[in-house]
Amino acid sequence: MHITDLDVVITAPPAPGWGGRYWILVKLTTNTKVVGWGECYASSVGPTAMKAIIEDVFQRYFLDQSPENIELVFRRTFSSGFTQRPDLSVMGAFSGLEIACWDILGKDRDRPVWALLGGKMNSSIRAYSYLYPLTNHDLNSFWTSPKDAAESAVDLVARGYTAVKFDPAGPYTMRGGHQPALSDIELCVAFMKEIRGAIGNKADLLLGTHGQFSTAGAIRLGQAVEQFKPLWYEEPIPPDNLLEFQNLVRSVKIPIATGERLTTKYEFATLLRSGGVSILQPALGRSGGIWETKKICAIAEVFNAQMAPHLYAGPIEWAANIQLAVSIPNILVLETIETNFHYALIKDTIKVEEGYVKAPEAPGLGIDVNEDLARQNPFQGDGLHLMMQDEPCDYKNGNAFLGGAPPLGE
Repeated sequence: MHITDLDVVITAPPAPGWGGRYWILVKLTTNTKVVGWGECYASSVGPTAMKAIIEDVFQRYFLDQSPENIELVFRRTFSSGFTQRPDLSVMGAFSGLEIACWDILGKDRDRPVWALLGGKMNSSIRAYSYLYPLTNHDLNSFWTSPKDAAESAVDLVARGYTAVKFDPAGPYTMRGGHQPALSDIELCVAFMKEIRGAIGNKADLLLGTHGQFSTAGAIRLGQAVEQFKPLWYEEPIPPDNLLEFQNLVRSVKIPIATGERLTTKYEFATLLRSGGVSILQPALGRSGGIWETKKICAIAEVFNAQMAPHLYAGPIEWAANIQLAVSIPNILVLETIETNFHYALIKDTIKVEEGYVKAPEAPGLGIDVNEDLARQNPFQGDGLHLMMQDEPCDYKNGNAFLGGAPPLGE
């Protein structure tokens, strides 16, 4: 069995776009007509340019190759063009193609992917969700309203969730890390207080930031919310100096989590060796795919660190995250996005039930991709999957982070 064909499908979730402006889906077919699906979480360039990168990686390293030879193809791709270092775009392309190989292998053997990764360690996986606006909430004001956030948290807890994430901490900008405005710190404290008061001890609180602070600024904010005992403090500083994370650990009494913008075991190992994190958040459509991230999980075990696979993408990456999570001993929690479009794209084949995801039993990734739906919703904009703002932090008028969503009507 060898790989013969590639198709790249770029689909756009309907506004307000939870999960990003577009999702890059890849479809591989073998000479035996087995089809595998993957998802590339790569956003440094636009989808047209990224499609060309995916096609180049496919032509060079995947075409006519056995889907079993994942290690060989990884080494060739990682070394491409005399590199042998982490490259987000190339590894993003590889990751999606690699996930599709696992889908093929599982279908060919009539087994779920987790069965090929060491078997079922976990029968179900604890899930968490961002706090998203309810139908009675204003889409723009929600992100700075502790009251609305608390109502959303109550809704998630009622649906069985035991962990909720939110990010009221102001903007991420192309300028790098900054000191938070006092209004941002006070808003984070207000969110923590309101949400904790609404749900009590029924769910962990996850403070999601996006690398927007300097180390000193992240310490100020972290110390302000320590009293509420959040489960983690996510990516408080940019990922451009991984050794700097250890200074946060020494100063803040909250577990530090990061990883959505990292790729391959080499970057994650730097964080673990330096003691900079205790929770890793790889995005499998970027981190190197399933096999490379399985290695990251094993390294994390040595350092007593846990895994919380990241998701701000589509349901195919989510399915890959789930297959990995079922197979590892150090899974903490799994990010989910429950929209009608997410579920419809995989025909409701995997769902969150009472705050948990059961280990899929269907072959491959355990999903049935609605290819027609994906093609009926093409991306037609010119923005990137996520975009950082040019304007600096506003210390006078306050800030509002709109939850990673593009404006309605874009």
